[in-house]
Amino acid sequence: MEKLRRSEKTITTYVTQSLEEIRFWSRIMKEHAFFLSLGFTVDQTQLIKEARHYIAVFERIEEQISDYNEMTDPGVIRQLNIQVYQAAASIWAYKRKVLGLILRCEIVSNNMPLLVDHTSREAAYFAKRLKELNEGKLKPLPEAIIKENVFFLKIMADHSKFIGHLLDPSERKLVDQAREFSNDFDQLLFQAQDLDHMRPQSETVPLLDQFLDQNRVSVVSLRDFKKTARDLIEACKIKSSIPTLLADHVYREADHFLHIIDAFDEHLTAIKK
Repeated sequence: MEKLRRSEKTITTYVTQSLEEIRFWSRIMKEHAFFLSLGFTVDQTQLIKEARHYIAVFERIEEQISDYNEMTDPGVIRQLNIQVYQAAASIWAYKRKVLGLILRCEIVSNNMPLLVDHTSREAAYFAKRLKELNEGKLKPLPEAIIKENVFFLKIMADHSKFIGHLLDPSERKLVDQAREFSNDFDQLLFQAQDLDHMRPQSETVPLLDQFLDQNRVSVVSLRDFKKTARDLIEACKIKSSIPTLLADHVYREADHFLHIIDAFDEHLTAIKK
């Protein structure tokens, strides 16, 4: 009976985690495609057409899963993960193609190379998560805790740089704050990479506990800064070229990172008991 309950819990966790990942990242992928489409020049019609194609792809995925819940048949979820994996891999290839065109100076675009690379890394992460879920990797491992933080700290560092770049230079205090966050997350990223290089010896509960606590403090601070910036942009109280949707987009990603840190912390707490 106990074994049956554990099996049922594992199935429910698989379904729930799959739907959470798809709901969060499909919206992110759709918005990436929208932001990229805005950055192309009017004559780059094919690239704009492809970006709009991905907007539609991920909108359909969002519609498809709107009625799914933790009671959905796991076989249906397994096929869904495969389907969405293919969409994530496809938009990743599109983003890398755009990055190549920009870096080879074959097109001139308002899409910054780091931004395009950033969005492609998130598409690769999304595809990898779906693959892991279908392989039954549901519980965080020490290695995963370190590597997930390396990934998201880089994302947060990038966001800080983008915000500083897209704020009007006359918003001096906000620009300075964005630069401070950029420096802070660069340092946290370097520390995380050092910890990664020290694996497996660095995979101890005390080290990982401190690692998560330190990162959480900075992510909470950045998340709150992004929320304030978003609200100010929405109220037209500051000068920038940041659309409200983009401000909300980066806020949601910081909040998502915090949820991941909390899940890792909960896992470490269970180990210590």
